[in-house]
Amino acid sequence: MEPILTARGLVKRYGKVTALDHCDFDLMPGEILAVIGDNGAGKSTLIKAISGAVIPDEGEIRLEGQPVHFRTPIEARQAGIETVYQTLAMSPALSIADNMFMGREIRKPGFMGKVFRQLDKPKMQAFARQKLNELGLMTIQNINQAVETLSGGQRQGVAVARAAAFGSKVVILDEPTAALGVKESRRVLDLIRDVRARGIPIILISHNMPHVFEVADRIHIHRLGRRLCVIRPSDYTMSDAVAFMTGAKLPEGVTEAA
Repeated sequence: MEPILTARGLVKRYGKVTALDHCDFDLMPGEILAVIGDNGAGKSTLIKAISGAVIPDEGEIRLEGQPVHFRTPIEARQAGIETVYQTLAMSPALSIADNMFMGREIRKPGFMGKVFRQLDKPKMQAFARQKLNELGLMTIQNINQAVETLSGGQRQGVAVARAAAFGSKVVILDEPTAALGVKESRRVLDLIRDVRARGIPIILISHNMPHVFEVADRIHIHRLGRRLCVIRPSDYTMSDAVAFMTGAKLPEGVTEAA
């Protein structure tokens, strides 16, 4: 099986600081790949490079075997890569439907849409309701209610539904359970599995080791600006992963200079 998304030799420098040091990355079709690393390891820069928020100084990214050069997150979105940031990037005062279509609104057909740029609200609302239904999120009764009236878990659910609706190839989730309680975290983890079940591969960035080991198929461990190793949760313990991540010990066959 060939990876759907690869990166080879990525380098990103900020002055004298090297955030990515010839970093490699592989995402397989239909998998949940967790990316973990200590603070300052460079995992955020790696994800930003993949999602178009950062332009690498060196290296190559390939999507479905084809080289891609994203200069903006919009270009990555157009290629089918959706990102749910930790801040959710939502407008609290707008409705659920408006947030799902923010930046890609559907206009009415014909004269009213082309000249007066009127939005096709019924079509957008029907689509939003369908996507929320598919992911079992219709505890939200009113698709037109403002996002600020939702709980933290419901907001995260809307953000994940938006990514799943438009992320045709890859969905990136940045700390999706960081600010949630136990019950809401459980619902988000179920959502992640639902998205994977639809055939969309997921990159999960998280510091929560129990959540990582529960849902991830493989774990990419990032250290000192590069990939240290990729492990399977079934082969190692959480303590092992933390030790690899912090440098307390190294995986078999890996040297720190490698």
